[in-house]
Order: sequence, then C-alpha cells, then structure tokens
Amino acid sequence: MSAVIEAHHDDHDHGPAKGITRWLYTTNHKDIGSMYLWFSFIMFLVGGVMALVIRAELFQPGLQFVEPALFNQMTTNHGLIMVFGAIMPAFVGLANWMVPLMIGAPDMALPRMNNLSFWILPFAFGMLLSTLFMESGGPNFGWTFYAPLSTTYAPDSVTYFIFAVHLAGASSIMGAINIIATILNMRAPGMTLMKMPMFVWTWLITAYLLIAVMPVLAGAVTMMLFDIHFGTSFFDASGGGDPVLFQHVFWFFGHPEVYIMILPAFGIVSHIISTFSRKPLFGYDSMVYATSSIAFLSFIVWAHHMFTVGMPLAGELFFMYATMLIAVPTGVKVFNWVSTMWRGSMTFETPMLFALAFIFLFTIGGFSGLMLAIAPADFQYHDTYFVVAHFHYVLVSGALFSIFGAVYFWLPKWTGHMYNEGLGKLHFWLSFIGVNVAFFPMHFSGLAGMPRRIPDYALQFADFNAWSTVGAFVFGISQLLFLWILVQTIRAGQKATTEVWEGSEGLEWTVPSPAPYHTFAEPPKVA
Repeated sequence: MSAVIEAHHDDHDHGPAKGITRWLYTTNHKDIGSMYLWFSFIMFLVGGVMALVIRAELFQPGLQFVEPALFNQMTTNHGLIMVFGAIMPAFVGLANWMVPLMIGAPDMALPRMNNLSFWILPFAFGMLLSTLFMESGGPNFGWTFYAPLSTTYAPDSVTYFIFAVHLAGASSIMGAINIIATILNMRAPGMTLMKMPMFVWTWLITAYLLIAVMPVLAGAVTMMLFDIHFGTSFFDASGGGDPVLFQHVFWFFGHPEVYIMILPAFGIVSHIISTFSRKPLFGYDSMVYATSSIAFLSFIVWAHHMFTVGMPLAGELFFMYATMLIAVPTGVKVFNWVSTMWRGSMTFETPMLFALAFIFLFTIGGFSGLMLAIAPADFQYHDTYFVVAHFHYVLVSGALFSIFGAVYFWLPKWTGHMYNEGLGKLHFWLSFIGVNVAFFPMHFSGLAGMPRRIPDYALQFADFNAWSTVGAFVFGISQLLFLWILVQTIRAGQKATTEVWEGSEGLEWTVPSPAPYHTFAEPPKVA
C-alpha cells in the first residue's frame, strides 16, 4: 500500500503530466484500464476486417477476392488477434478499472508493472501484424499453429510470430500477478473473500488460470523455435519427435485459455442481471464454487480437441466424461441467473439485453459443446464448420457480448455521461441478428461435412455460406455504430445521475451486495 502512495507522490511531484507523457508513464489503474479497452477495440476492428476478408472469399465458390495463401494468413491472424489482442486485453482493462473500485482499494497493488504489462502489447501485436508485409508472408498455419505445419513448412516470419506470442504471454502473466496481489492484499476492511462482488471472484480465479497456463504456451513456442533454428526434433517424427506432442502441449494451455476468456464474462453478467432484475444475485456461494470447479475441470479436458489423433479408447472415454462434467457447474450458473430474474422487477436497458442474449446464445454454444464432447460423434464434427459455429457462439455471443454489456453498464460510471439508449439498443439488435445469421448456418454446413480453413468449397455449401457472409457483414458494420456511440457519449453525452440505473416506477436501485460496494456513488437504497 505504501508503495502505491509513494508511486503516486512520485508522479505528482513534478506537476500533472500532459499529453502523451500522461499515457506513457501513467500508473493510474483507470488510465491503464482505458488504454487496455481502447487497444482491444482497435484490435477487435483489425481482427474483424480479417474475418470479413475470410467471409467475402467464402461468399460463393470459386476465387473472388484473395489468393489461398492470403486466405490462410487471414484465418491465422484473425484467430490470434481476436483471442490475444481483443478479448483478453478487454477483460484485463475491465479488471483494471473495476476491481480496485469494487474492493475499495486505492489502485492496483503493482502500478508500475501494470503500466509495463500494457505497453508490451502494442509492440507484440505490431510485430505480429508486420509479418503480413514480409516477403515470405505472415503465419499461415491456423491460430492453433500445429507442428509440423508451423515448424518444418512454415514461412520465415514464424520467428517473429513466436516472439510476439512470448511478449503477449509475459503481459498476461504480469497482469494476472497484479490482479491476484490486489485482490488478496488490498480489500477494504470487512470485505472477506465470500463478500466480494462476483466480477472480482471470477477475475481472481481467471488470474490463477493465466499464471498456470501461460508458461505452457511459452514452452510450446520455445520448442517450435528450437525445432526451426537449433536442429532439435520435439515435433519432427523423422528425428524421433512426435507432432501429436505439440497438440497435447498446445491444448493443455488452450483449453484453460478458453475459460480465461469466459469466466470474467460470467462475473459481468452476474452484475448486470442482478442490477436490472433489482434483486441480489441468487445463490452467490454456489456461483463461486461453480466458477472454481469450472476452472479446475478446464485442466483435465484438453484432449477433447484431439479425439481424431488415435488415442486409446480409455483416453477417449476419460476426456469425454470429464468434458461432459463441465456442463454441471455451467448449468448451475445459468440456473442462478434465471432464478435471479425470476419475479424480479426487470427492465430491459442495453446492458440487460446483452446479458440476456449472452445467457441464451452461450447456452446454445454449450449444447453444441456437449455434442462435440461425444467422442464417437466427434469424428463426424471434427475440423468442420460445426466446430467454428460452436466456439464462435461461445466467444462472440459469449465473451464479446458480455464485454459490450459491461461497457454500456459501466460507461456512465467511467465518463460521467449517459450513452444514447436508442442507439445502444439498435447496436444490440444489429449485433444479435448479425451474429445469429453469421454463425447459425455454420452448424448445418459443418454437419453436411464442410471442412474448416479452406478458401474454396463444393457447390452444395453455397447457400449456407452466403447467409453466413451476409450476417458477418451486418455484425461487422454494426460495430462502427458502437464506436460512434462511445465517442458521442464521451464527448457530449447527457450527464449521468449519481444513481445511474433507475427503475421504471421511480424505483431507484444500485447493485445490491452483501458488502460495502464501491461501484456507484451511493449505497444501495430503495426509494
């Protein structure tokens, strides 16, 4: 704590920093949170343009816009940028902004490291994007970068890609250490662990997951580096290595990573549902335990991504049942959200719409996940667009919708201004329709056998692909409306009241909580 105060004295000794230096040197958790959020939004737009290139090429069969080589670079970079550059930094930005406020801390525990962990990211992703302009072309082996495709047959730019992944991982580890140190050491007096708001809990668990799995990713890319430059054969069968080893190492990181991208969303949705139902969250304790068990189970299901590699039957059975088990705590969470809304005094402002869409669409993604967990059936689904549909339902209408909901929910708190509710609802409906038109048909093209990551396809898949492309463009273009809403709110939005979310019958309410809650200016009260 004293270190935080000294750091702040340090920064203010020479008067307030102006212009760019304020942002370069800031140790203020709100400034750093804002930088993370803007960075993630820029990366979201960049990754989104890549997705639109992919969808434009797939609008109908035959070569239309881009060569197959560029198509492969787009699929690779789209996945990497959305996972590591958009979703994760957005959640870290939300944590930076809200965790100190929610636990009554003056700032993050390690403010200078906080600054460093952000400023690593622009360099990491600058380097990743620069590979697209290199002579050999950018990474072209899919976001999961399976060896030997990413080692023996990779373009020269793969070395820059490996360094970019290392940097992004270092940033994540520093951010996670900071969040854990803050939550465990800097809570306000009287705020025990079981009185913390749900968002704080979900981030505490997420931070432990990050520290556990990011070194595994670092190990995988380091072994790749050695295979490429130093003559080792970790993943090269001709030298006694095993390409399947890469998949094991990658997915031991990759599956908990999927939960790193969804657990903070669970916390956000819990807050929004509670606020707009005007009821405390139903089953707070069971939510905490469910989140913890999801985190634990995420470590023992990695090989469900690998059912087709020829593992023993006992392995298939274990990973099948362990994967199905995750549905139990996830079902508990959905039940608790529905119970929170039950007989609540609900209103349907923009954040609530995004939260409701999250529950509905995330559940669809969960059901298709259960289908993929069935080992014998997975041989049919594996590497088809069914898998693409599944994880986009979880990540776009799951993680991304929760981030949109969080921004609308806390924007009045951050800026002191209220966004335009009509435009917010328009953004929601365009996004909701776009997401479903884009990704629902992919279930059918996948079940019909259309493989992933191909720039061309047989005629029978043309209609589903045309629909998917139209939906993707509707969703993509509607994000420009979101940008307009943000800029308009920050520059000229109506002034927000101290009690931002007012009920329909003059009922004023802020988020009820079992502890002193620092998100809004006034304590909870019913007028």
